[in-house]
Amino acid sequence: MVHNYYQQPGGEDQSFLAESGLLSAFGHDVTRYAVHSSEVQKLGIARTAAYTIWNPYSFRNITKIIKDNHIEVVHFQNTFPLISPAAYYAAQSAGAIVIQALRNYRMTCVNGLLYRNGSVCELCVGRFAPTAGIVHHCYRGSMAGSAVVAGMVSAHKLIGTYRRRVDLFVATSEFVKQKYVEAGIGDTQIVVKPNVVAPDPGVGEGRGEYALYVGRLTDEKGLRTLLKAWDSGQLRLPLKIVGDGPLGPEIERAAGRNAGIQYLGPRSLAETYELMGDASVLVVPSEWHEPFGRVVIEAFAKGTPVVAARMGGLTELVTPGRTGELFNAGDSTDLIKKIETLTASPGHSSKLRENCRQAYLNLYTPERNQELLMSIYEYALQRQKKKL
Repeated sequence: MVHNYYQQPGGEDQSFLAESGLLSAFGHDVTRYAVHSSEVQKLGIARTAAYTIWNPYSFRNITKIIKDNHIEVVHFQNTFPLISPAAYYAAQSAGAIVIQALRNYRMTCVNGLLYRNGSVCELCVGRFAPTAGIVHHCYRGSMAGSAVVAGMVSAHKLIGTYRRRVDLFVATSEFVKQKYVEAGIGDTQIVVKPNVVAPDPGVGEGRGEYALYVGRLTDEKGLRTLLKAWDSGQLRLPLKIVGDGPLGPEIERAAGRNAGIQYLGPRSLAETYELMGDASVLVVPSEWHEPFGRVVIEAFAKGTPVVAARMGGLTELVTPGRTGELFNAGDSTDLIKKIETLTASPGHSSKLRENCRQAYLNLYTPERNQELLMSIYEYALQRQKKKL
């Protein structure tokens, strides 16, 4: 399994660790190859730009690993920015099946989010070259950086990398699959597999009587809508916020003026799970198209219902009235209404908690995910045999 770690740890990094770990736990022979984006600082701008498009060292290293270990399937989680699509060519030339996870929108959007200037943006979806991303400096506010990412995507579209060098894409939700179909990837080249929570953190009791937010503190996460809901004074539950990011100072100020908001900063996974298990509700107010929403199924594992924005893959996870509620993204009034609906009675909340835990047991356990992964690998191998 191959992964390029991000500078800011996130869900994709967790997915690499979770999926490679569960395969090992079930007795499969797993070889891991990973690099970290922090190496960009050592490489310098010119070499980083070149390696984003084609990294010869990745090609060499991955070819050697596959041949030395007789690897049949290479599952790529993330190749951006330092591994590069050269790794697909390495794996294929060494005789391995190439599988690429789709956990963001990078192959059709230079910032990978489909989000710009405070709202959803799909200007580049379905276009050969994501030139609008360059014009709007979408990658980290840099025209040069955006041009490099756009160049990488366009170059590999031009030479057919995604069409001919990837045997199967694995989207984390039907929403993500549909966006990539719109972007030009064939429908039959993409399968869908949800994320996993491994190991099972165990069910919580939900006795804390508070609402909880867990995640990055960034604009697209809808935190201002969340704060507006609590600043209204209409919600009886206190709000606890766990995470770190650029909006941290703004969250601290909000907590300073409103006794109903508590900013806890970043916490360990064990601490976060404990907070989730005691929460009455987890709130996911995202204003971008979340490809999945790992935090939702983590809450389900703890038996905690979720109020989530009606965005992206979140709509596939939360079943209104059974495992939580969905609200209109950016609408603090609707958010207030849905939280009040969910927490209206102890009996209703208890049933929701049972439903959430059952949803986890049915769909997101290590056992279920391992079965899905192996069936995907087998499907990819059978597809390859038919081509020969």
